[in-house]
Amino acid sequence: MRTGEAFLPLHDGKAPRWLFDRMKKLSALLIEAMIELYGTEELLRRLSDPFWFQSFGCLLGFDWHSSGLTTTLCGAMKEGLRGREKFLGFFIAGGKASRALKTPEEIARWSDIVGLNGDALILASRLTAKIDNSALQDGYTLYHHVVFFDARGNWSIVQQGMNAVVGYARRYHWLSFSAKDFVNDPHSGIASPVRHRKVLNLVSSESASNREAILNLLVNASSSEIKRLFMQENHMVSHVEVDAKRFLRKFEELKGMEFREFRDLLLLKGVGAKTLRALSLTAEVLTGRAPSYKDPVRYTYAYGGKDGHPFPVDRETYDRTISILENIVRRAELSRGDKERMLRKLALISS
Repeated sequence: MRTGEAFLPLHDGKAPRWLFDRMKKLSALLIEAMIELYGTEELLRRLSDPFWFQSFGCLLGFDWHSSGLTTTLCGAMKEGLRGREKFLGFFIAGGKASRALKTPEEIARWSDIVGLNGDALILASRLTAKIDNSALQDGYTLYHHVVFFDARGNWSIVQQGMNAVVGYARRYHWLSFSAKDFVNDPHSGIASPVRHRKVLNLVSSESASNREAILNLLVNASSSEIKRLFMQENHMVSHVEVDAKRFLRKFEELKGMEFREFRDLLLLKGVGAKTLRALSLTAEVLTGRAPSYKDPVRYTYAYGGKDGHPFPVDRETYDRTISILENIVRRAELSRGDKERMLRKLALISS
């Protein structure tokens, strides 16, 4: 799968209404065309590709170098498809800030309507958010979470975190076809502006032994043993990284619980980035099983851009494109084969 880095500096402001209205129309028409030509599974694969996702936002005229591309593009798609989700068999849940908190509710509503296993989708939503916010500790805090899914339960998740210190955002992509194991190299790709030297990545395959050591720690280690580890003079576990007293209290809470898998620990309420980091460091010191500290980052405008780069948005061309696509997608008298031929011909002309 093609993945890569993208520069996404944090930007204030929002898309002007005249542009957002056009983005809604054109994104909805393009999605309908892609579903017509390739099906929902291929659309989900493309949305999980950081490069393709970035290109799609640029095609619609948003700033290529803005963190707002992610939130605005997802918002435009969700608004543009409103009322046609069931017809297309393609659904979007979640969004930015408070809208992200409504993701489980929206998934459950659509799942009831089309007869899906909503619990599985909600579990995927919860796990991916917890992993990118706590199990992958790269300095970015999530503020945007969107789940794309089809009527067969296939899904792609796009979420974004911000790091106010460096002034950048980072986008995380997930895909149900490739995420066979949530806690072992699950990402389809991460778009990030910079590489970070010290990233605690507990969902790397290189962290497998450390994950096992964490679970064993919660079964076999005693509080007195942990306390000696923290309190000795040479500070084997840095007090800068861990609040010892708070961790010992949390450790006592976790000791009486049973965790069959590492993801059970991730899903537990109250187990966040600091607790996971302390458990990982402690397990490393006691057993020598180190986690991965490698960052999992992997290595065009059609109508112009909102801020005038590389040129101001050409509204006439934008509107003409919407009109042409609308005529093809909306013409009920055309057979599926006729629509496919016209859309493929349009693609050849465009290229």
